[in-house]
Amino acid sequence: MPTPRLVLLPGLACDERLWAAQIPALPAGLDVRVSDAHMRHGRIETMAAAVLEEHPGPLILCGASMGGMVAMEAARQAPGRIAGLALLGTNAAPETPELYELRSAAIELFERGDARDVIVNNAGFAFDASHVGDAELVARYVSLVLDAGAVQLVRQNRAVMQRPDARAHLPRLRCPVLVMCGDGDRLTPPDCAREIAALVPQAELEWIARCGHMLTMEQPEAVNAILVRWLERLLSAR
Repeated sequence: MPTPRLVLLPGLACDERLWAAQIPALPAGLDVRVSDAHMRHGRIETMAAAVLEEHPGPLILCGASMGGMVAMEAARQAPGRIAGLALLGTNAAPETPELYELRSAAIELFERGDARDVIVNNAGFAFDASHVGDAELVARYVSLVLDAGAVQLVRQNRAVMQRPDARAHLPRLRCPVLVMCGDGDRLTPPDCAREIAALVPQAELEWIARCGHMLTMEQPEAVNAILVRWLERLLSAR
């Protein structure tokens, strides 16, 4: 049985830099790729289809935030090919009317050329209260998101607004599932992680202390310890 490829799926407006602290820590010999499908497609469904098409064979999908939505959709489209799912700071439910309105207002500002003001003024919401004052960390996050550009910010926010409801198919998953969430996440609050874990009978739910939405950047060592332990168990069981 071939060893599955690990595909890392970044969150909204993020790229491989989101996983900079994780990639060197991953188990030796594992084929690791970072997908950019979210930069080339306008819907969660087509992002997931592209991941499946571009990475043949069995896959372990590790997605953060929007990347977790793509991972869950890929598991719906091709359940037999998914050897494991790691879902970090994500949400299986569709967009709420309140968040739909907030994203719509942000999109208007992005299209008007005010992306920097929007991202800078709201950057603190991406982090636990204990890290909001970390100027270097916040600056890295702001730079990462702004580098995506206004066009991507608009398109990817629209994709999240139109995301499918993953809750219907999660109970049918048979692969190992890791659900990880920061205990101070204000963008996908802990209840989102609890809901996913409750729907997937074999899910393992892990909390990262003093951590907000940007788990891989805020608490990289804690994330690495949990993720690597889970991956090694998964691979040794095959």
